[in-house]
Amino acid sequence: MLKAVIIDDEPKAIDGLSWELSNFNDQLKIVATFNDPKEGLIYLEKNNIDCLFLDIDMPTMDGFQFLNKLKSRDFAVIITTAYNEYAIKAIKNEAIDYLLKPIDSDDLTETIKKIKKYSFNTLNSATVETVLLNFNKKLTQKKIILNTDGKLIFLEPKEILFIESDGNYCTINTIENKKIVVTKKLKEINQLLPTDLFYRVHNSFIINLKKVKEFLKNDGYIVLDKNHKIPVSRQKKADFLDKF
Repeated sequence: MLKAVIIDDEPKAIDGLSWELSNFNDQLKIVATFNDPKEGLIYLEKNNIDCLFLDIDMPTMDGFQFLNKLKSRDFAVIITTAYNEYAIKAIKNEAIDYLLKPIDSDDLTETIKKIKKYSFNTLNSATVETVLLNFNKKLTQKKIILNTDGKLIFLEPKEILFIESDGNYCTINTIENKKIVVTKKLKEINQLLPTDLFYRVHNSFIINLKKVKEFLKNDGYIVLDKNHKIPVSRQKKADFLDKF
């Protein structure tokens, strides 16, 4: 039986992950949970476990700072976060997997398999490359969840053409010419999207890089599929071109 610890500053996140992990109670047992990472450090110094589900965004000590404070680590680390920009750093900290919130059972099934195969200090360069490819695949395939008009919409990132901001609202334009209005700021939407597929070219616009047809340098506009013209801010031009 695998012994697991969960560290997350949000009690609801711990409850949600614990509930998902209860589907694997014949293979894994949660022996402790902590909202305070400092308490988690004390516990891990005194107890042996097989795996740690660790949140990254915690106010008193983030997940990577937590890992740096560990005196020893002979257990598998699984990073849990709502944001996708931590994948590379997770690998550098020898995490065996990277789970995007909300966490679903299919992802956990694969994670449990990896924990069982885990052996301390066996993460060689070839393994890192494989893990990175799996992370990238997961990031591009993971559906984002949007709350609008009293319902949840599950949308694959590749379905999005561009997103336009209007203050506290955003309009998501899909490749099928659908418009989805959500009460989120553009920054919040940007954090849900895979960084290898999307780029914020302007304070008011995020585009799908795979859908770019032309860049009108003199006019400062991008032309997307279906001939949508999106402005590019002067500060973003060089970074945008670097994406290609």
